[in-house]
Amino acid sequence: MSGVIQIGNATIPPGEKRRLELPVARLPTQTMLGLPVTVINGTRSGPRLWLSAAIHGDEINGVEIIRQVLHQISPRQLCGSIIAVPIVNVFGFIEQSRYLPDRRDLNRSFPGSARGSLASRLAHLFMKEVVMRCTHGIDLHTASHHRINLPQIRANLGDRETYRCAQAFGAPLMIHATTRDGSLRQAATQLGIPVLLYESGEALRFDAEAIAVGTRGIMQVMAMLGMISDFAPSPFPPSLEVKKTQWVRSPSSGILHLEVGLGQSISKKHRLGIICDAFGDQTMKVYAPFDGVIIGHTQNPLVNQGDAILNLAAIEP
Repeated sequence: MSGVIQIGNATIPPGEKRRLELPVARLPTQTMLGLPVTVINGTRSGPRLWLSAAIHGDEINGVEIIRQVLHQISPRQLCGSIIAVPIVNVFGFIEQSRYLPDRRDLNRSFPGSARGSLASRLAHLFMKEVVMRCTHGIDLHTASHHRINLPQIRANLGDRETYRCAQAFGAPLMIHATTRDGSLRQAATQLGIPVLLYESGEALRFDAEAIAVGTRGIMQVMAMLGMISDFAPSPFPPSLEVKKTQWVRSPSSGILHLEVGLGQSISKKHRLGIICDAFGDQTMKVYAPFDGVIIGHTQNPLVNQGDAILNLAAIEP
């Protein structure tokens, strides 16, 4: 794609970088909150890539990733264009909350409606003004509250173009994942737009490794797409491809003592940790159900019976 980009009432010609705000809704104080968008329109034709973060307002690693990416890109060097929205859920971001004020999850509200709930209206605006103007997308997330994730790409690896982008990103893991109803990835996929979902780190924390892997990954995807030409690919090993993941759940309530860490490879029946009661009278051991790699775990040692405590990606022979 090339030429002029029209978003809202703004017109961005080739060779220009522009920051703009798309009005969303007023607070009860009548203060208007908007969707912050940065557009970099290259001087030459090429793909149009959207970057989004903080769809869940407390997942802030992606905000910094997008800042670092935009700092490295000049319109004169770019083939195609970038439409970046570092804070999609601005309401949750202000409140340091995953959700919108009505407790709806924005990532279960796509493609949205112009006359629906606040979440639905915001999703509709994002689809109309950002997604539908792009050829590719990368959506940035972290683990949910009290959890942490190893850097990983989740995507439909059965789609050739999506698979190509996932390989280029170069995260330690790329996981074949079906889309969830109401998610941004599902809505974009239904429009034929390849989307990568990057997960790494934890909510309300900056994680240096997560940010570095995400920033480098986006630049590598852009290089693969021919959007930039002066970025050297990472020398790191190729991503481990995963088709099955499973949460190991707590067999009892108590205090969890994990004995393994993110990225660790383990074998079936490897001891993952123990669960004790607060008085030291009872101890229960937790074992791995299959060979795998630890891609996420809870950060909260207080667990109830049935709680998800550790996410395991299966290693296929």
